[in-house]
Amino acid sequence: MSSPRWLTATEQRAWRAHLAVHKLLSHRLDRELQEHGLSLNDYEILVNLSESPGRRMRMSDLADATIQSRSRLSHQISRMETAGLVVRENCRDDRRGTFAVLTEEGWATTQRVAPHHVSSVREHFVDRLTDDQLEALERAYAPILEHLKGMR
Repeated sequence: MSSPRWLTATEQRAWRAHLAVHKLLSHRLDRELQEHGLSLNDYEILVNLSESPGRRMRMSDLADATIQSRSRLSHQISRMETAGLVVRENCRDDRRGTFAVLTEEGWATTQRVAPHHVSSVREHFVDRLTDDQLEALERAYAPILEHLKGMR
C-alpha cells in the first residue's frame, strides 16, 4: 500500500472550513425550520415535490434526489404522512412503485415556510459573500459535484 498523500496546511484549513460551515449552516437552518414544525430534511422533500410535475415523485427518485436510503426516506415519509404533508400513492403502471405526493396542506406549508427559509439562507450564507465570491464558490464546487454524482 502506498503512503497517503497527506493534506497540506492550506488543504487542511480549506477542508476543515468546509466541514465546519456545512455542519453549522445545516444546524442553524434546521433549528430555524423547527420553529415551523419542519426539519431541514422535511423541507427538502417538500421542495422537491413542489417542483415536480403533479407535485409527485417516485419514492426511488425522491430518495436519490435527497440522497437518502430508501428505508430512511420511507420512515420520513411516514412521519410526514402523519403530519398531513404528503401521501403515498401506488404507481398505476408499476405495481411495485410508489409515489410520494404533496397534499394541499403540504403545499400550503411549503408556501408559508419558504419565505422564512429563503431569508435564513440569505442571512447566514448568501449575504455573507460578494457576487464574485458566490460565483467562485459555484465554480469551485462544480467539479466536485460532477465527480460525486458520477459515482452514484
